[in-house]
This record gives sequence, structure tokens and C-alpha cells, in this order.
Amino acid sequence: MTRKKKVTATVLSQKQIGEQIFDLWLETKLAKNAHPGQFVAVYPHGESMLLPRPISICETDQDKNRLRLVYRVAGKGTAEFSTCKAGDKLNILGVLGNGFPVDKAKGKRVFLMGGGIGIPPMLELAKAMDEKKQILLGYRNKDLFLEEDLEKYGDVYVATEDGSVGTKGTVMDIIKAYSLQADMIMACGPMPMLRAIKEYAAKQGMEAYISLEERMACGVGACLGCVCKTTEEDAHSHVHNARICTEGPVFEAGEVAI
Repeated sequence: MTRKKKVTATVLSQKQIGEQIFDLWLETKLAKNAHPGQFVAVYPHGESMLLPRPISICETDQDKNRLRLVYRVAGKGTAEFSTCKAGDKLNILGVLGNGFPVDKAKGKRVFLMGGGIGIPPMLELAKAMDEKKQILLGYRNKDLFLEEDLEKYGDVYVATEDGSVGTKGTVMDIIKAYSLQADMIMACGPMPMLRAIKEYAAKQGMEAYISLEERMACGVGACLGCVCKTTEEDAHSHVHNARICTEGPVFEAGEVAI
């Protein structure tokens, strides 16, 4: 595993692309080590906010040392990040976590499923995969983001909760609406969506890899603030727990009790 580093990154650009959704490009050599599904921890400047904010990696340009983060403003830390402009500096820790097992998808039909702020990591994953991909995206309403970027790498299907665009409902309703089929699922999104995917995959006898969204504190496994329940006992600690920031955020769906 690549050694984690705390570095100073330079903001190249930032723009708002949705309701409280921001698209941030950074220049950092950490981009060279990034794998689909991993994340970085970004440090606010304010002294009252000591802990970094975990943000999934949306896209990389490894030749130019560029890293793209697409995030939602959810509190003081991310609100501060949203004010950054080209030339500003941000301290980041990375690259963190275990990503999606891209090699296991070789020769298989794959559903890439993203819901809400779980959509951004699907872009780097889609770029990394040569296989036929069906990309299923779930939004609250017609305030879409990243769907045009993802259309370059696979067949994109959209669902909205209010039915304003695409299929009314969730990503699971897309499968029913279009009678889609696949051999494997890779997904990131809110917990109800991931529970539905785990249940569907089990019934279909499919492999499924899910990235758990969780509020993390340290990002390196020290604080135990992002522990999830597992179906198997840990060989060292002898408990049914795993740290999302280190053992995850990506797990085989059958490994976690959600």
C-alpha cells in the first residue's frame, strides 16, 4: 500500500456545478498514486476545525499531477473549501483507503451505481475500466451533475426521486425500467441505496462492491470513529468490526452488516 503523505496542494480551479456541489481541481503529486474509490483528507485553515474532511477522489490526470474533488458543502470545513480560488493552497493527506477491485471486473458486464455525492468516485472508476459499463445515477431532482462526464465512458441511465429527469425513483428502479443485466456491481451512495444493492446482489448471486459513506475523523484508522459491523470476525481483534477509512471504504457487500 502506498505510504500516506500530508502535502500542500495548489488549487487550479473551482466552480459550482450543482446545489451546494463544488468541482475542485488540485495540483499535487498524490494524483500519481490514486486508485478508483480512494479518498483524501483535506484540512481546513481555521484553528477551530482541527480535523480534516474526507473527500472521495473524482478524477485524476496523473501525467499533470492533477486531482479532481467533487464535494457537497455540508458544514464549516467544506464551506471554507468552497471559497478557494486558483492559486490558493490546501493541506491534504493521502492517498487513503482501499478502492474498487478493478481487476476483478475483467471480462464482466458491470453496473456502476452512484447516488448523490456517491456519484463522483464513479468517474475515475469508469475511466479505469475497459469492460462494458452501464452507469446508473441517482439524484434528488433535475439538478444533475457529472452525468455528461460519465457519458464518455459508458451507457448512462438517470433516476430522480421526484421523476423530473429519467426514471422516477432510485437506481434500483432503473434496472427494472430497462430490464438491465450485469455480472457485477460497483457502487457508492447513501446507506439505503447500498442496502438495496446488497439485497439485490445476494438474490441474483452477483458480486457487489460497495463504498460506504461515513463521517470520518482522522482518516487513518486511529480514532475508531468510522467503525462498521462485519459478518466475519477479525482475525486479530476477534470482533465483528472494520474501520471504513482503512479496511474500506470499499467492501464486498457480503462482508459488511448494513
